[in-house]
Formats: sequence, structure tokens, C-alpha cells
Amino acid sequence: MFLFATLAEATQYVNFHDLMGDNSAIAFSVFGLPIRWYALAYLAGIFVGYWYLTKLIDQPGSPMARRHADDMIFYAMLGIILGGRIGYVLFYNLESYIRDPAAVFRLWDGGMSLHGGVLGVLVAIWYVTRKEKLSFLRFCDYVACVVPFGLFFGRLANFVNGELYGRPTDVSWAMVFPSDPLGLARHPSQLYQAALEGALMIAILLPLFWYTRARYRPGLL
Repeated sequence: MFLFATLAEATQYVNFHDLMGDNSAIAFSVFGLPIRWYALAYLAGIFVGYWYLTKLIDQPGSPMARRHADDMIFYAMLGIILGGRIGYVLFYNLESYIRDPAAVFRLWDGGMSLHGGVLGVLVAIWYVTRKEKLSFLRFCDYVACVVPFGLFFGRLANFVNGELYGRPTDVSWAMVFPSDPLGLARHPSQLYQAALEGALMIAILLPLFWYTRARYRPGLL
């Protein structure tokens, strides 16, 4: 809210480059190797999500044990990376990757699909629950409680990267993103999504899990 209030006081649209500076996608470098905010967002989402999941399964009525959570994190990471990358290649930039197939493996250049990542995680859940003979729906309930953390960090990384911006607008907090070929003032929709898909969903699911019996009703969460 502070950011929006600050931008709203501006007399002209905010230029993303002026706000974030050069090479905004890179957080820092280690021995000359650039570490990107997007990679840090993935790591933060996975580690925070795993930490929170362990807190959830310590409560009575959990459909899984700690070893199942450990397996789930491993396969979910594979699902996120493979599903996200394959989804991006197939649905967003297939012609480019047909011309340069090696680019598929250059993950550091960016290009991950949320929808592909979601499908990858669902496949991971299906595999773990089928292998361990667990309830798919109840497993999904617990995973759903941790997913918003990943979405929150991921959308913030989208903003820092200056990608996935919104529609043209004349609102006072509109931004001009350098990657926009039209150079129009647009909604910073990445921040909206971080707030709605991430923070708001956490605020809804947290009390539902901890203060109601929703977790005992398969598929409710």
C-alpha cells in the first residue's frame, strides 16, 4: 500500500527503469555468476512452503507423514521446473524454440509457465498419493495451503523482472515497463496478483485451516 500511495502522488507515470534501475532481474553475483531474483523467488517459495507444510502436518488429522512431505517437495520441485518450462515452450514461444532447441535448457534466460507448473505439481501429488495409497483430495488441501507463498514470491519476481505487466491505463500509479514495445503506461498487475493470489489467499486459508474443521472435509481447502 505504501508503494501505491507513493506512486499515486506522482505527477506523471512511473518509469520502471527509474524505479528499479539497470539489470533489475539480477539480485547479486557470486564469482561472476549472476543470481536472479526469479531463482531466489523459487527457492523462497519452496523453502517457506516446506516449512509451513511441516507445521500443518504436525496437527491432528494430517493425511500424510513427514516422509510423505519430503517426497512431495522433491517431486513438486521437478513438477514446477519441468511443467513450468514445458508449458512455456509449448504455449508461449514454440516457434522460437523450434529454431533453437538448445534454448529450452537455458532456464537462466527465463520463461516459465504458471499453468504448466500447476499441472506439474498435480502430477507430482497424483504420483505420491498413488504410490503411498493416500487421499488425493486431502493431500491437495494441505498443498493448497502452501501454494500462495510460492505465488506471492513468484509474482514479486515477475514485477522485478518487468514482465507480465497489465493493460494500458491512465491511473496515477501506472508504470511504463522497458520491455513493452509500445511504451505505454500499464497496470503493475504483478503486484495486484501478488496481493490477491498470494497475500489474500494466505489470509483466507490460514484461519480456515487453523480455526475451523475445514481440513477434515476433503477438497474444501
